[in-house]
Amino acid sequence: MNEMKRRTIRAPVNPLDKSTVVSIFPKKLPPEYKPTIQPGVFQIPYGTYDNPGVLVVGPSSWWKDIDENQPLLEIPQSSIQVADSICRDWMNGIYGVDMGENVPGVFYIPGEWTADRIKKEKRAELDEAKRKQDNWYKYLVGAADSMWARSNGNPLSISDTMRLAAQELNLGTTKEWVKDAERVELVRCKACGSLKNPLYPICPNCKAIDDPERAKILGLTFAQ
Repeated sequence: MNEMKRRTIRAPVNPLDKSTVVSIFPKKLPPEYKPTIQPGVFQIPYGTYDNPGVLVVGPSSWWKDIDENQPLLEIPQSSIQVADSICRDWMNGIYGVDMGENVPGVFYIPGEWTADRIKKEKRAELDEAKRKQDNWYKYLVGAADSMWARSNGNPLSISDTMRLAAQELNLGTTKEWVKDAERVELVRCKACGSLKNPLYPICPNCKAIDDPERAKILGLTFAQ
């Protein structure tokens, strides 16, 4: 009998309590797990500014343990609380995100919405999401430029999201680091053995001139 009291059985759910998570972030993301609530598995959709992805969510619940002689107390969370948690918990801590003006284009709106209706009636929200996402992209591109220079062109210093940012800002043809890292086969420095980009003659680790012939081709001269 005591085990029956401890079961997590949800009360009837309000069918009108719906919110919609909207995404214009063009990257497939893994499912987001929230083990403390039920339902607790959510998939932020792939989307673009022209074709936003949508995820309609309802309320979830968690249970409070009062004592072993009483049933678990259900604490309902509205769809707005759930949608806010899906958006904020995922992006909080991502590199370059300040949770203000530099964030991925993922947001939520109360109610159940389709992509077509959002494009017609929520254009201002889409524009605002794109502006903030572009701000974040610009930050990532600037950080990638710095990392590329500091690592002496090591492609492993550039994340896939940084490459995506450059492509979304139409900078793909102007940034040398916008390429698949697998296309650049790293070699080991002859002096220290660390991996380096073969296109650059100087080892970023030990600063040795690893490839004098390429240094000549590039017109590099070094102080004696």
